[in-house]
Amino acid sequence: MNILVIGSGGREHALCWAISASPLAEKLYCAPGNGGIAEIAECVPLKGTDADAIIAFCKSHDIGFVVVGPEDPLVSGLVDRLDAEGIKSFGPRAAAAQLEGSKGFTKDLCAEFNIPTAAYGRFADAAAAKAYLKTQSAPIVVKADGLAAGKGVIIAMSMAEAEAAIDDILGGRFGAAGAEVVIEEFMEGEEASFFALCDGTHALPLATAQDHKRVHDGDQGPNTGGMGAYSPAPVMTPAVCERVMREIIEPTVAALATRGTPFTGVLFAGLMITKDGPKLIEYNARFGDPETQVLMMRLSSDILPALIATHEGTLDRISLAWSHEAALTVVMATQGYPGDYPKGTEIKGVTAARAVPHVQVFHAGTIKEGEKLLSNGGRVLNITAKGGSVAEAQARAYEAVSKIDWPKGFCRSDIGYRAVAREQQET
Repeated sequence: MNILVIGSGGREHALCWAISASPLAEKLYCAPGNGGIAEIAECVPLKGTDADAIIAFCKSHDIGFVVVGPEDPLVSGLVDRLDAEGIKSFGPRAAAAQLEGSKGFTKDLCAEFNIPTAAYGRFADAAAAKAYLKTQSAPIVVKADGLAAGKGVIIAMSMAEAEAAIDDILGGRFGAAGAEVVIEEFMEGEEASFFALCDGTHALPLATAQDHKRVHDGDQGPNTGGMGAYSPAPVMTPAVCERVMREIIEPTVAALATRGTPFTGVLFAGLMITKDGPKLIEYNARFGDPETQVLMMRLSSDILPALIATHEGTLDRISLAWSHEAALTVVMATQGYPGDYPKGTEIKGVTAARAVPHVQVFHAGTIKEGEKLLSNGGRVLNITAKGGSVAEAQARAYEAVSKIDWPKGFCRSDIGYRAVAREQQET
């Protein structure tokens, strides 16, 4: 069948790379794609939120299945429109995508169905938010309710910082995403990412990962969309994974089905592994970025039948095999990110980087201009490697990074440091 992938980032490059290996995929398109995706799929200049244009393209190109990568088209109802036209797709409808579209929605659902998470309050009024704040203690977490590209979360170390965050969010710093603010208890523990495919009734656990959100080494500096990731996450033991499925994923799937808004697609649970067990930080209603890059490197099975099964309601008939090897990805970003950054700077050395054994280079913010590869975003390349251990995958990834000639780019030098330290302690 003909497949259309929606998106332009490293996540979509990794998904296209995996889907292109499926015998079920005849012709692969990506909208709008990027400089790397263009090597394995035909890129088409469509915006993910332009449902009319996407539907017209699907009909004119006999698209059998649409894979929606980013959150914005999901929250804005692209899958609803595709369903109405009889076009099969991967991803939740808008009502279920509110798990990501509104942090307050998710917190309320957790409270109603007894899903473990941090204590919280949600407010549309700064005075009420600050009054609630006075009953709490620092550190405390202040979040914009809506979609803020991974940047609407402030971990306030003082009450003054928390009050400033409330003013920033409700004052319009994040636009419509800041119409409400969610204030949460600060949870202590180790963060991890857990993924499960869902078909509205069944949930199939995938692999685990850990990412690095802060821009600088040692997890310092502001939050980003993610500066690197590795899989599996050592803290996610089989016992912890079983608890996550039983206490968090399965109750969420059941809750949304009970409400008449069944979730289909992938549930991406950001977790804090506390002394009391796993607790939900937040949900994403799509694959993570850069976590997808390491997941697809470790997946030994054909991904496409599993994605289709989420739409067909047949996920209970699917099993997936995963490599026992580790995978690690290093994000190369444009200098200035996550603040202002230039576009259009030339990148060389990608071919040399890909020549390092067991390495793939997934493109994010890139564009081809003739024979030149240019930067076209904040996060630009994902240098991804496999190895017998996280340390081995890390060494290969950074060997490949050293081949990249991009004076305007930068990356963290310590991706995977927790897992590597854990491995050293165990030997």
